[in-house]
Amino acid sequence: MAVRAVRGAVQLEQDEAGHMGERVGALLTAVLERNSLVADDLISIWFTATPDLHSDFPAAAARGLGIVDVPLICAQELDITGAMPRVVRVLAHVETYLPKSEVVHVYLGATAALRKDIAQ
Repeated sequence: MAVRAVRGAVQLEQDEAGHMGERVGALLTAVLERNSLVADDLISIWFTATPDLHSDFPAAAARGLGIVDVPLICAQELDITGAMPRVVRVLAHVETYLPKSEVVHVYLGATAALRKDIAQ
């Protein structure tokens, strides 16, 4: 079994706690499902949010999914002029048998434009 990093992102339509929970929850669910992972495979998750998001911590969505014994941390993205607004990104460290070439990085909706090279 290897340690792998899985990337992902989602854009919110509005800065509202319930909406953030739904969208980030959908992102985490997709990351797990598309990589055949369960919560026990998670080592840690880094969340970043663009500076225009203030309503909640993205990590709260993971806790809402029952991911309660995994270290989580939130940070703010750089405030770059012209960057896509209202984006939450994840970097999940996981234990998996998947080779690097088969790890599925998940960019939902418009965020696929952020990483056309790895978005599935």
